[in-house]
This record gives sequence, C-alpha cells and structure tokens, in this order.
Amino acid sequence: MRSRTASCSCGQLRVEVHGEPLGVGVCHCLACQRRTGSVFAALAAFAAPYEVSGTATEYVHVGDQGGRFTFRFCPVCGTSVFHTEEGHEPSPVLVAVGAFADPSFPPPEDSVYDCRRHPWVKLPPGVTTFEKDPT
Repeated sequence: MRSRTASCSCGQLRVEVHGEPLGVGVCHCLACQRRTGSVFAALAAFAAPYEVSGTATEYVHVGDQGGRFTFRFCPVCGTSVFHTEEGHEPSPVLVAVGAFADPSFPPPEDSVYDCRRHPWVKLPPGVTTFEKDPT
C-alpha cells in the first residue's frame, strides 16, 4: 500500500497517510480562505489510520451546518497541515494537498462553496461544483 507524508514548511509537523485518497477537493468558503491565506483550500481525504509526528496547535471551527472541524497547524512555522471532523470516528484525515509538495498529486474532483469562488479561479474540466457544502 502506498504511503505519503505531508509536512509543514519547517518539517516539524508531519502526517503519514496510506493508500489512495478517498477524494480530492477544493473549498472556497471564507473560513478556508482566511485559514489558508489563499483563495481556496485544496484538500485530500484519507482513511484512518494515519500517523502524526511532531507537535500541532489545534483550532476548532464550527462550519455552517454545525460540523466541528479540528485544524492542526505547526506552532513553529504556522503551516496548516491537516484536519478532522468530530462525529466521524474513525475520522478520515483531510490533508492540505500543498503539504505533500508533489506536483503530480491527483487533481480535485469536487469544488464546494463555489458561490465564494473568485471569478478568476478556473477549475479543471470535470470537477463537480456545489454552491455550498453538499453534506
């Protein structure tokens, strides 16, 4: 089974995942824009188990539909590396695609909160879009 390791900029915080992604998507919600400092978050979901090394600082965000998301980021360099959602145990881990530093990583399949997408952001052909979160 294939393993991938994502890490923060300084390398202190890492998450190792196994297998292929359950899904890859982008989120254009304002919370993700603020959290990443970009105009969207690119995320890949992986099934448990996964291994974390290093120390993470946690931030809990309650989504529009009441979901509680625990974001983990490096307390040294500030990179947002991964998050989980409460109530989905064993919870898949959602990893920032950029933290893999792999330009060959699979493209997104879904785009959520498309109503917040900046008009100049163009998605690859075939991406399924949702005006908000479909869950």
